[in-house]
Order: sequence, then C-alpha cells, then structure tokens
Amino acid sequence: MGSPSWSQLSPSEKQVLAPLAPDWDNLDAQRKQKWRGLAQRYPKMSTDEQQRIQGQMKSWAELTPQQRQAAREQYKSLRQLPPEKKDEVKQKWQEYQNLPPEQKRELASGSPATAGAPGAPRSAAPGINAPAGQAAPAGSPADTKRSR
Repeated sequence: MGSPSWSQLSPSEKQVLAPLAPDWDNLDAQRKQKWRGLAQRYPKMSTDEQQRIQGQMKSWAELTPQQRQAAREQYKSLRQLPPEKKDEVKQKWQEYQNLPPEQKRELASGSPATAGAPGAPRSAAPGINAPAGQAAPAGSPADTKRSR
C-alpha cells in the first residue's frame, strides 16, 4: 500500500478518507497504511458502521496533534489493563455516555463542582480520566481496530 500523497489516492479512498485530507500528507507511512486499509474495508461495512467511522474520522481530524498523542497513549494504557479493570472502565464509560450533555460539558471543563458528584465517572486506573468526547479518539487508528 505504501505511503502515497493525497493526490495519489484513488477516488474511492479520497471519498472515504475525506475528513483526513488536510492532514494526509503529514501522516507517517504506517498511519496512512492503516487508514487505507480501513478505506478498503469500508464498502463492506453496514451503513451504521460507515456513518460511525465517518463521524470518528471527522472528530479525530479536529484534534490537535497533542490531543491525538494523548489519546494514543491512553488507548495503549487501556489495552494493558487486566480484564476486570477493562470491564470497570467500560462500565464507567457507559455511565458517562448516559449523562445529560450539560453534565458532560461540566466534566470536560474540569469543573470541581461535578468532579466528585455522584454518578460522575471516576478514573478506573491511574492516569485514566473520564473522556470529554470519545473513549478512543474518534476515528483514530486505535479506535477503528474495534471494528475489525
């Protein structure tokens, strides 16, 4: 698959990977290969899965390089958790997903008023904080592994 520039991608790859267009030529070869692999699998995905992937790519593209790096590091640390801790993190994430949008915003802003509030997600492992947006950054290569 190599490391083509954006202009060298096929029209179908460009269509699927459009949210990544502004950053494509700055991605390393390994990341480009992962994204191209996703683009090849894309036509076989359900409509719901395609929409989810597009939304995740769009959100991922909006992250700063520092946010992306932090998300990759968080994903790596989550993968290394023992199974019971992974279950705990999944449960906390589900609790977070069920919160009203206003409470999510308060948690994301780090508001001390809600940080210890009942029902507020707490860190399940050292260094793992309740996410402000997606569990794994939307559309990240790490996140797309779940759909394989």
